[in-house]
Amino acid sequence: MSTTQTVKNVVVLGAGVVGLSTAIRLLEKGHDVSIIAESLPTDPRSIKYTSPWAGAYHVMYMGDDPRQKSIREETLKVMLELSAPGGAAEGCFRRLSSVEYFLEDIDPTNYESLLQPKRIPQESLHSKAKSGYIFDTYTIDTTPYLNYLLARFISRGGVVVRGSVQHVNQIIEGGVDAFSLGKAAQRPIDALVVCTGLGARTLGGVEDKAVHAVRGQRVLVHAPWIEKAMGLEESPEKDTYLIPRRNGNVILGGTRDVDDWQVTVPHCEAGDDGGHPQPLPGALPGTRAAGVGCGLRPARDGGLRLDVEWLTDKKDGRQVPMVFNYGHGSSGYESSWGSADMTVSLLEDAMAGKANN
Repeated sequence: MSTTQTVKNVVVLGAGVVGLSTAIRLLEKGHDVSIIAESLPTDPRSIKYTSPWAGAYHVMYMGDDPRQKSIREETLKVMLELSAPGGAAEGCFRRLSSVEYFLEDIDPTNYESLLQPKRIPQESLHSKAKSGYIFDTYTIDTTPYLNYLLARFISRGGVVVRGSVQHVNQIIEGGVDAFSLGKAAQRPIDALVVCTGLGARTLGGVEDKAVHAVRGQRVLVHAPWIEKAMGLEESPEKDTYLIPRRNGNVILGGTRDVDDWQVTVPHCEAGDDGGHPQPLPGALPGTRAAGVGCGLRPARDGGLRLDVEWLTDKKDGRQVPMVFNYGHGSSGYESSWGSADMTVSLLEDAMAGKANN
């Protein structure tokens, strides 16, 4: 691992939950960090900016990837600290229990140790389920949390510039000044971190065609008396879930439409659920509808991309590392801090290797 003196001027591309968390970690390691992003947490909601649309709660990890599990474990640890009574972002979170039902009789063994799930007795299962578990977790009010991250970044000296980047060479050769001042960089950048989500598919110099949208549609209702999160995986295309938030709203969902880029909510005829799964019983009497919406999850064939490539600054021949942190799919919040830490390690190891050559 290198010292923080190796890299001084780092640009993070993207201001979603992953980009903001990564930029904060880089600042905390002593680097000078600027974010360039087309969309920011303070903007009105837009389909181009995925993070505000997320369900944003931590469920059990059911996979077998040691790296992904480690990332989720580290993120869970940080989120529990932030959401604890008196925590720095307590007001953005709701601590609660979550009940997860499964169509098969499963015995998970690779879940995050801090969750400590307990098996639900057979007689208490949902009628469609063959197994189920209950555990303590959190949900996040996404807009307040994103603005908390933005304020935390700026308060520590971070710089935010609104810009639409078409090719990574615009940043390598022009730096932040090309977007903030409209002129060539007064100070060359030392590293670029790409946290662009779906944008990685079309961003020049990256153009990762493994990146694709997984469209999700959900209903938002105001039901502050719902005390538990609930989930039932009905099929690869459809979940039933209830996600209560601190503000009293509850997200009801949802769909997983792979490679569906439709940004409008289809009209639902009378008696048609519009493709939405049926709510879990006993949860909805007296609720007040607050809206229907959809978001595009930034998925990637092969999963999360965390690696480094080297770019050449054509002006002076310098080699500049470009670190990738995207492809989180529906797990951006659940993996945000762990992937940020790994990004910092990748960058500093890359620079240490360069310095030793």
